[in-house]
Amino acid sequence: MSAYPAYAMGGLCIVGGVTGFARTRSIPSLVAGVGVGLLFLWSADSIRKGTPNGLEGALGASAILLLSSLPRVSKGPVPAILALTAAASGSYYGKTVYNFRSH
Repeated sequence: MSAYPAYAMGGLCIVGGVTGFARTRSIPSLVAGVGVGLLFLWSADSIRKGTPNGLEGALGASAILLLSSLPRVSKGPVPAILALTAAASGSYYGKTVYNFRSH
């Protein structure tokens, strides 16, 4: 179980939320980016420490990010890359949770 994908996604979400706010003064971008980013970072820290619910938190953050970015996929490369990275992170943590629970 690696916390590195969650650390990377957390950092990218926070930077993306702050960048979205700086460019367009979008409060929803700031709140969503920082909120999902903090959930990823909390999950990464929990995975690293071996405490409960870290994997589930990362999977949930991936699902939130994917579901929020899917409606905007056709609007440009940034939402498409966001959806792709969220899907990759979700599939990684989904497989990890599945394997962890089935053994």
